[in-house]
Amino acid sequence: MEYQPVIGQQNKNYGTANPGYVPTAEWTPAMFAPPAGDFFGPSAPPSGMLDNMPGYEGTVAGGGGGYVYPPMLAFPAFPALQPQPEPKHPQVAIPPITEEKAWEAFALFACSKCCYSLAPVKDGVITSMDAFNTYRYRLETFTESRSTEWTHKPYNVGTDHSVGAVNQGPPGPWDVPAKTPSFFVDDQQSLKVPYTSSIKVCHECLGMGRTPCGSCTGYGNNPCGPCNGSGNNRYSQPGNSQCSHCRGSGRRKCSSCQGQGARECETCCGQRQLLVYIRLTVKWTNHSDDCVVERSGGLEVDNLSEVSGTEIFRDSQYLVSPVMGFPDPAVVGVSQRLLSKHQGKYSTTSRILQQRQTIELIPVTKVTYGWKGNSHVYFVYGNEFKVNADDYPATCCCTVM
Repeated sequence: MEYQPVIGQQNKNYGTANPGYVPTAEWTPAMFAPPAGDFFGPSAPPSGMLDNMPGYEGTVAGGGGGYVYPPMLAFPAFPALQPQPEPKHPQVAIPPITEEKAWEAFALFACSKCCYSLAPVKDGVITSMDAFNTYRYRLETFTESRSTEWTHKPYNVGTDHSVGAVNQGPPGPWDVPAKTPSFFVDDQQSLKVPYTSSIKVCHECLGMGRTPCGSCTGYGNNPCGPCNGSGNNRYSQPGNSQCSHCRGSGRRKCSSCQGQGARECETCCGQRQLLVYIRLTVKWTNHSDDCVVERSGGLEVDNLSEVSGTEIFRDSQYLVSPVMGFPDPAVVGVSQRLLSKHQGKYSTTSRILQQRQTIELIPVTKVTYGWKGNSHVYFVYGNEFKVNADDYPATCCCTVM
């Protein structure tokens, strides 16, 4: 991509759509990753169901397997670069800050530190200011990944009408329509794969709709606590030794099941049957990497992660090309390296929907000032005018008296 500076709102677009991406697009059958680990719950798909689910052989219950590799796309790793005339390289620079602004930022910095004396601010004198405009290149790759798992829910006769036809095969994992995502925003959607639904007896209650109460183990009552199950009140008067809590029975009605000895099955919610189906999870993820080309005049690059700069370049489309013709060759190299990294890392495990690359110009000013006959340095950087002054000459220790 030939470098062109951002002017006003120019180039601030949502990008060119992936020519191969349509939420309802038809794809060739996808491949599956092997199941990861064993699932110790019940067998989710009923007997024989897997024979009718071509393309979902790697799917297991509980999400332990069924990660879906994207189908092979008939698109090149990078768009073909067309021959272009030698680009003109506009020189982009941010006007240097004034001495007044530099000293104001310094004063605010010193005031924010409880152990810093304001003497260098009051009596110091700026002797020189040097600007080091620094570039930050950022690459974002927006991807879609899909995974499947067998799952179930209570079967409701009145509302569940999505049981699959016996002879109707399900669409492939990448054929199932999903909502249109917002580019560069993480999101997730869960879908029921058509023609994978079936009904089976609840494995937890064996079709009874109720399970034994765990508090009373199905008896409907528990030993009386006050009398320890004896039925007698050891603190009562002679002739009236019956426990008033259990009326001499030694047992009290279970409060969990109200004496029934069983509770509604939590798996089928008392419906006795389960609707079993394959759930498809679609995840949209924005992967971002950035790199600062060090032109900071001695300021640690890590400090620049806390500030913003002025965006001077933006390119957003299905697959962006490396930046070409940028005034700083180091930025060109970073662009090529990160694009190659993203292409190799994300294109095989997910589907790339959109990429965006930007370049920010971060202002960094090195300020040299004199105080008490000595020379000292501090940095003012970013649009926020943050200050770094590691050698501040007038600090003290705070002591609680």
